[in-house]
Amino acid sequence: MNSARIQSPGPTSRLSLASGSDLAARAGGSALLEGEAGRLGIYPRLRTLSANSLVVAVLSPFIALTAGHVPRILLAIVILDIPFQFSTHLFYREVDAARGALGGLSISATTIALAGLYVSWFIRSQANRSSDARPSFHINLPLLVYLAITAISVAVAQDVSLSLFEVFLLVEACLVYFYVANNVRTRQDVLFVVSLLLIACLLESMAMILIRFNGMPSTLWGAPTHVHIETDAKEGFMRIGGTVGSSNFAAAYLSISLASAASLLFTNLGRAHKCLAMAVLGLGGVALIFTFSRGGWLALALAVTLICLLAWSRRGFSLKTPIAVLLILGMLYLPFQSVISTRLFGDDKGSAESRIPLMKLAFRIIEDNPLLGVGVNNFTVVMDRYLTPEFRHGFLFAIHNKYLLVLSETGIIGLLAFLAFLLDALRKGWQCWALQERLLSPLALGFAAGIAGHMVHMNVDVFRGRPTQQLVWVVAALLTAMHRMCAAPPDSPFNAT
Repeated sequence: MNSARIQSPGPTSRLSLASGSDLAARAGGSALLEGEAGRLGIYPRLRTLSANSLVVAVLSPFIALTAGHVPRILLAIVILDIPFQFSTHLFYREVDAARGALGGLSISATTIALAGLYVSWFIRSQANRSSDARPSFHINLPLLVYLAITAISVAVAQDVSLSLFEVFLLVEACLVYFYVANNVRTRQDVLFVVSLLLIACLLESMAMILIRFNGMPSTLWGAPTHVHIETDAKEGFMRIGGTVGSSNFAAAYLSISLASAASLLFTNLGRAHKCLAMAVLGLGGVALIFTFSRGGWLALALAVTLICLLAWSRRGFSLKTPIAVLLILGMLYLPFQSVISTRLFGDDKGSAESRIPLMKLAFRIIEDNPLLGVGVNNFTVVMDRYLTPEFRHGFLFAIHNKYLLVLSETGIIGLLAFLAFLLDALRKGWQCWALQERLLSPLALGFAAGIAGHMVHMNVDVFRGRPTQQLVWVVAALLTAMHRMCAAPPDSPFNAT
């Protein structure tokens, strides 16, 4: 029987086993190295992906600002913020504000929205570098001169902080002007802004009427805005300023807005826009009555008279629209005939007469400071030096005349620049009206008439606050944009729909 002999492995076998072990080790090491290399290859990709995600996260707000709807939302905020004033005042000085100065640094929804609008504008302008595709930048020289003179007047101001408050507000209004004047480029853009102006006026009018009949809240529906009401127990009536400010400021806001609404009825727009305009005329007219502002009533009467007369004198316009406007306003007068007559012809307890000493005081200040004035927002600071015995029991407040206020605070050059800015807006409105464009010409007439009425109203009040100034600047910017559209050739970007 054969038995199998098991031989111990020889050198060759040991060598073979050693070689096998070495090959296995190398194979395992190689696999390990390849796995490590694979993992090392993932890390750069992960780092690249993380870096790209970070870039996208950082740039996404700026990318969003270039989207078509975002700039429109921000512009809507600017317009709605005119009457509702979602704002606060930093470093507020109540004593100065009580005498008619701008009492603090106004930070508002407009301030934040403007930052977004200008970032969006810059990004879009960089993305479209073609000079042919970009319209030329509009520069309003009178407005820039007025801003420069106002800023220079800070150097002579006794209270620099007060001056800086108003300079900041004026810079903000100028930024609103330049954005609207340069970015409203089509008729659809104009219609968007006009519609928002009327919607804002309608909402404010409804709020003022509700306030008149439902009590005296300190805020409106819990919003970060304040309600202004003036009561006169002796006269038995309440003057409503709503969220705009004083009753006179609210009346100025309403008179300009109602003139715009009246002009929209003369356009070739559809029923929806004209119904909106009629609602604004109806509710806004009632709200204007509740301000009991004689200057506001006069401003609207002048504006509507100009619109109706000029529209009636032009061929192609029916008499139905002027008659409808006058009927709406006449029907509003009848229920309030007694209180309106009392306000217009009754005893005003020396309200109008108290403005005469303030005018004399302003002329004394102007005589001593004709060139640069006493510094913007510093009338109330220096007026004590010019008081004489007749002011011992008089009404001490900033001069109730915007032109004398500008003259006394910024000098003759400041007043001339301010007037040139307003007159330039009227000129553009008239030229656009003369071109007989079915949409833009009536709107331009209404805006120009509203400014003309407001220029009369400025003879009897301060108008230092943000709402009225911002509204006038927006309207002037719209007139500039519409004038460019009317004067542009048919193939211009301004005539795009």
